[in-house]
Amino acid sequence: MLNVFWLFMAYLIGSIPFGLLIAKTCCGIDPRHGGSGNVGSTNVARLCGTRYGIMTLACDLLKGTIPVCVAMFLIDPGAPVFWTLTALAAIAGHLFSCFLHFHGGKAVATSIGVFIPLAFWQLLVAGLLCVLIIWRTEYVSLGSLTLVTVLPLLLIVSGCWAVLPLALIIMVAVYWSHRENIKRLARGEEKSWLKKA
Repeated sequence: MLNVFWLFMAYLIGSIPFGLLIAKTCCGIDPRHGGSGNVGSTNVARLCGTRYGIMTLACDLLKGTIPVCVAMFLIDPGAPVFWTLTALAAIAGHLFSCFLHFHGGKAVATSIGVFIPLAFWQLLVAGLLCVLIIWRTEYVSLGSLTLVTVLPLLLIVSGCWAVLPLALIIMVAVYWSHRENIKRLARGEEKSWLKKA
């Protein structure tokens, strides 16, 4: 019963729209009505400034990290399937927030957050490659797609099979949530995160 309750809590935690709360509180801006219309850290940074984007990123990371850590160390140690379900619940909350009429962000930051306790070193390598791509291109979307594509490969190479299904599900979810970005990248119309829309 506790496990079911925690899955529900993970979804609620994942649903908290920190980008919207930070942008409206600190800048008086609703990110849903500006830039890309997304409540994630990239759009908040574009509309409100880098520091607010970083604040949003940190909060969205924690939405993934905290539920998984609680699942791993307090509720059901030694149960990778439950950890995976907890991670998916938090990510589902971010994608389909009950506070935003079941709309939400693009799941990248929260997905990174869930892998901090699950596969830290593999995530670190994928994250460095993501940062390199963003630095060279100024496209966060391209860096994000690179991260979720490389991470399953790193899990396979390192023999970390327990969380590989989670990484593959996340890869599909992130590609789906970035389908418009992919079209813009293909047309050469994607916006830099440094420039206001």
